[in-house]
Amino acid sequence: MPVLPAIQRVPEMQAWSERVRRRGERIVMVPTMGFLHEGHLSLVRAGRERGDRLVVSIFANPTQFAPSEDFESYPRDLERDVRLLAAEGVDLLFNPAAEDMYPRGYQTYVDVEAVSRPLCGVHRPGHFRGVATVVLKLFNIVRPHVAVFGLKDYQQVQVIRRMLLDLNLDVEIVACATVREPDGVAMSSRNRYLGAAEREAAACLQSALGKAEALVRGGETSAAKVRDAVVAEIRRQPLARLEYADLCDPDDLEPVSEIRGSTLLALCAWVGKARLIDNRVLGGSQP
Repeated sequence: MPVLPAIQRVPEMQAWSERVRRRGERIVMVPTMGFLHEGHLSLVRAGRERGDRLVVSIFANPTQFAPSEDFESYPRDLERDVRLLAAEGVDLLFNPAAEDMYPRGYQTYVDVEAVSRPLCGVHRPGHFRGVATVVLKLFNIVRPHVAVFGLKDYQQVQVIRRMLLDLNLDVEIVACATVREPDGVAMSSRNRYLGAAEREAAACLQSALGKAEALVRGGETSAAKVRDAVVAEIRRQPLARLEYADLCDPDDLEPVSEIRGSTLLALCAWVGKARLIDNRVLGGSQP
């Protein structure tokens, strides 16, 4: 079986990156929280095509979880993750400890203001502060030329893009399409929380996205009417509890009342213990 080199300590990771950069090699990074699935592995494969050395980080970041959320129960299986990454030919795993990422007395955070407020920002206050902070820290430690993210977490991608622009960071962001199960459910580590009936119910998000797309293709331009149809579709599924269904500008995530060109439809629903998000850009293509 292939062996996957791993680094846990921050100074050692920085030294590795410095050596690679001095050789003129291009570093690609795929940040993850672990418990990898085919969606993560698709990002790894995309990253392999974009540079010379491929680093995957696994770090379940405590600062992006509220006290009431599932940090302690978030699925973890490092041994399995290592096997999957080794089979994909990853050059290095960076899996730091929380005490190294957030040493005693830690007090510095990154707030990406406007783009963090809507959608998940309404329901998970502080979440994107944790995301932006840990991503900036990972970029400073790994020093990648390229970082690869998935568009299932669309708002996260936009937060990171805004942070890079505002802070003049020299990292290319590659955003890859959502990878789905055969029934259209977006792949997620939290899907493991779903029982059999709940797993079937989760398909209502994809069904709602499809209904919205059909309406827009048919000429509907009212965001309110599209949203009403989406809400009705999800409410047809008794095991699903809608958290939000919003139509907004795909760049700044500001709400829209009319669908003119590309418009993001972002969804979040609870199915059992699983909080599931999904999205689709209507009337255009993913940015």
